[in-house]
Formats: sequence, structure tokens, C-alpha cells
Amino acid sequence: MNAREPASDSAAGDADTTITTLGNGVRVVVIRLPYLATVAVSVFVRSGSCHEDARLNGISHFLEHMAFKGTHTRDCQAINLDAERLGAEVNAHTDKDHTAFHMRGLARDAAAFVRMLGDIVRNSTFPAAEIEREREVLLQEYAEDEDDGMATAFKLFDKACYGEHPAGSPIAGSRANIRRFSRAELVEWVGQQYTGVNTIVGVIGDVDPRALAAAATAAFGDMPRGADNLIAPPAYLGGIRQKRLPGTGQAHAVVGFAIPALPGAHAPFVLAAAMLGEGMSSPLLDELRERRGLVYHADCWTDVRDAYGQFVIEASTRRERLREYLEASTCLLRDNGAAVDAIAFERAQNQIAVRILADRESPAQRLELAALDLYALGRVRSPRELLATFAAIDAAQVRQAFATMLGARPAVAIAGDIAPGEAERLARRVGLDQA
Repeated sequence: MNAREPASDSAAGDADTTITTLGNGVRVVVIRLPYLATVAVSVFVRSGSCHEDARLNGISHFLEHMAFKGTHTRDCQAINLDAERLGAEVNAHTDKDHTAFHMRGLARDAAAFVRMLGDIVRNSTFPAAEIEREREVLLQEYAEDEDDGMATAFKLFDKACYGEHPAGSPIAGSRANIRRFSRAELVEWVGQQYTGVNTIVGVIGDVDPRALAAAATAAFGDMPRGADNLIAPPAYLGGIRQKRLPGTGQAHAVVGFAIPALPGAHAPFVLAAAMLGEGMSSPLLDELRERRGLVYHADCWTDVRDAYGQFVIEASTRRERLREYLEASTCLLRDNGAAVDAIAFERAQNQIAVRILADRESPAQRLELAALDLYALGRVRSPRELLATFAAIDAAQVRQAFATMLGARPAVAIAGDIAPGEAERLARRVGLDQA
């Protein structure tokens, strides 16, 4: 098959969704929603910090910034002006398992957005002067993130979960890497990672799927096919990590457990997280904030990817109340492991149903979820399938999910003005230091 010849795919879960696979493996997802006045166009590349070794940690994020700094035919100023003349918003983000480039504007300009993003993703030249200017921007971004106590706690948490596996490394990389990355390394990374089978072009709005598939073929059809950028599933470690941040009156705590990855039986754990900490009436917020005033903010959620899954509880509290917070939150975990409240279970199921439908109503979110489904499952799940999956979970399965986590070794990370060894002592005191 010619690389530019499209082949229809039946991996779409919805009637409004068309998936076309080009001969070189690029997948084009078009979701036709006639009621939208604007169009969202995204290009997803299966390349993120989980694909990087220690020497290259942070290069995906560096490259995301540099992609907008000039191509073979347009400089940085032309890239910005071309989009904004059409009223379009331009953005991008890097995650652990992918990088994405976005444009949103009028539906009539959808094909132009595909062409522009194709130019940015495929033809960036990484001018030397721009690299040095953006290096300074990235170092400032790194410093800002380093000053954020909760961001620091999450970096410690990932390291506690996965150690030296790339899943335990920060998306932004290290300060030393940011200072060192060269143009040659950026060019080599694009050549290795930015290939057809790892690229998804997504469009959502009042558009013609065939016309957009043709636009994507013109922009991406001659991209090298390459091989799947698969991530070796990380071995979960668990353990306790802390970092002292002088001058802050707060302690930022992240506690979590390993759960099944996306292809696995993760749904009971997602429901468990919603039961424990979604909404002001959840035990986490009702007990810890409303009744005891221990925290201003607390949350419980899951991060489920195709290589790993995490169950996460996060909160910030005053240092002198950290022990009380850890005791109370651990007690809530144990209570749910012992028995599942029927009303809390009903609340969680309905909250997840609303979340699934709300994600469907957000164009950018729907595109990203479709892309992540294609990467992990090779198909796009419909809301009907997702709703049915969670409706089929019963209270016994959720209680077992809590029990499974309580029988495993947690990962605990605390950042704040705490004494050396204090995290270990507190975790031991409340029983978070053992399986």
C-alpha cells in the first residue's frame, strides 16, 4: 500500500467518529459534531518522558517548546501570525507517554490547521539562537516548578513508585539536561520518535471527515512508518521519600498505590478513588476539611495509563498537623476496606458517569482520550461502553480494591519544612511503612 493511500478503520466506538489509517501507520481521527461553531485539531505523538533514559530526560518537553521556533518555510513570528490571523489558539503539552500540539479556531479553517501543525511537527529546524533563548525560558519554568511544594512532592512520589525507571523521572527533566541539550540531539530524537505509527491526527467539529483525512494525508502521508514507541511496564517499588523545603508552613503529602494499567481491571480502583475523595461530601473532604479543618485541599484520583496505573491521595496541611492528617486519611482507607457505604457507592458511580459524559462534551478532552485509547487499546471506547463498564462494578469489587491496596506497600512522599527522617517516623506511626 502506498504510504499516502488511506485505509478505513473500524476502531471507532461512536457513529460520529471516523478513523482512517494511512499506509504509513498515521491514524486520523475525525469526530463530526455539527453543533460546534469551532474546530479543535490536535496532533499526538507517542513520545514523552517515559521514553527517555536519564541522559535524555526532559528532551520531549524541550522539543515541544522548540517546535514552534521555526520550520523550513516559516520563522517563529510567521508561525504565530499565521495562526492568529485566523483567530486560532495554539498550544502544546508534554506528558509522560505522549506529546501533543493543538490549534482551535473556525471550522472552515480545519484543513489549514492540519497543514500548519504538520509543518510544526515535521519540519522544525531548531535554530541555534532560538535554542539558547528557549533554554533560558525552560530553566525559569524549571525553577518555578522547583519552588512548588506539591509539584516537588509529586516528583518524589513518582520516584518512590518507580525508582530509576523513566516513569519515575520528571517530564521537565533535570536542570543539567536542560542546560546541555543540543540541536543535534533534538534532530535525532525527532527522527527516532516522530514516526507514522506513533502519530495520531485528531479533528473535532463540524467538518467533512473525508476532506480532513485528505488534508492529513497531504501533511503526514510521507512520514516514515517507524516502529511502535512502547514503554516497558515499570516495576512498582513503593517506599518513603521526603524533601525539606525551608520557609514554608505547610507539608505537602502524596500517598499512593499501584493499580492495574489501562488494558487491565482498573475500574474498581477508579470507583474507589471517587468514593474516597471526589466531591465535598466524600469522606476525604467531609471528614478532613469540613469536620476537622485539617486541610484546605485534598483529592483522591487515579492515573491509569497503558504501562502502569496509580491510585493517588494528595493534600497539603500545616506541618504540626501532618501526623493527624496521615492518621485520619489512613483510617478512612481502612474503613472503606472493611465496608463500602451504599450511599457513597451510589454517589461515586453517578459522579463517574457525569465525568464520562462531560469529557465527551469537551472537544479537546475527547480528542485526547480517543488518542490515548488508540495507543493503548487500538480502538476508541464509546461513552456507552465506559458507562456500562462502571455500572457493572459492584460494592464487593470496590471493597476488594481497597483491601488489595491496603495489603500492598504504599508510596509516600512529603515535601515541606520537616525534619530529617520525619516522613519515615510518621509513616511508621500510622502504618504506611509496610505491606
